[in-house]
Amino acid sequence: MWIVKLGVFSHQPQMIQMTILVTGANGTVGHNVVQQLSLRGADVRALVRDPAKADFPQSVSIVQGDLLDVDSLRAALEGVSTLFLLNAVTPDEFTQALITLNLARAAGVNKIVYLSVIHADLYVNVPHFAGKFGVERMIEQMGFEATILRPAYFINNDLSVRDVIVTYGVYAMPIGNKGLAMIDARDIGEIAAIELIRRENAAEALPLQTINLTGPDNLTGTAVAAIWSDALGREIAYGGDDTAGFEQDLRAFMPSWMAYDMRLMSERFLTDGMLPEAGDVERLVALLGRPLRSYRDFASEVAATL
Repeated sequence: MWIVKLGVFSHQPQMIQMTILVTGANGTVGHNVVQQLSLRGADVRALVRDPAKADFPQSVSIVQGDLLDVDSLRAALEGVSTLFLLNAVTPDEFTQALITLNLARAAGVNKIVYLSVIHADLYVNVPHFAGKFGVERMIEQMGFEATILRPAYFINNDLSVRDVIVTYGVYAMPIGNKGLAMIDARDIGEIAAIELIRRENAAEALPLQTINLTGPDNLTGTAVAAIWSDALGREIAYGGDDTAGFEQDLRAFMPSWMAYDMRLMSERFLTDGMLPEAGDVERLVALLGRPLRSYRDFASEVAATL
């Protein structure tokens, strides 16, 4: 999107290209968003904590900072027209988001795509779900022109249990039998880029919109284990619904508060599942112009690397 601004000392119009800022750009989803925006010719600015870890196309502008560093965030927002807001699961996630929203509004940024989570209004006892639901309400009350993306469980999360699956023959994520409509992070990144460009190029204000992001299949623990059995050519068992054991395993490599947060989430998997609403999958397929990536695709890709 381009706008024309008259120079103070010249009658010649000055062309200014509008910029999309992506926060959390070094993460799995953020990296995919940056890549997809770049492929579509957008002017992209990536906010990262560590530029040395940034691996983006040369056209992408990289800025260092984080969502609690007000000065770096102010600088990153200069000249930005549209914001992709993604912040990690942290104890101060809600504070980070509110600081960013206030600074964005002060910088004149009114177009936002926010990465929330599906069932943020249902999993009310899960800290990072409740925090994201609060951010959704602030986006609405502050009057942003926004798309709220609500992804289900990331298929790519299961890379963390790949070694357990391969070595011990057990799928150890306690996801229960209600069903999770898992989505590939690459699909999330592409959908986010499409929405960012739609907002960026809109000649008129677009209404607030919420989109559930789900995969094509509603998967249970036993169904996922069966997919791994097919992909690996040997029996893979489902490890069961032991959420207490899950918490203890997580504490080996993450803080206790986060492990407990993940346990609470997994308990809601067991009682409520994580399922799409009517029409969600069809809308995403139409938006992408292709089928959604499946868990079976993911498992086959992983198996091919072994």
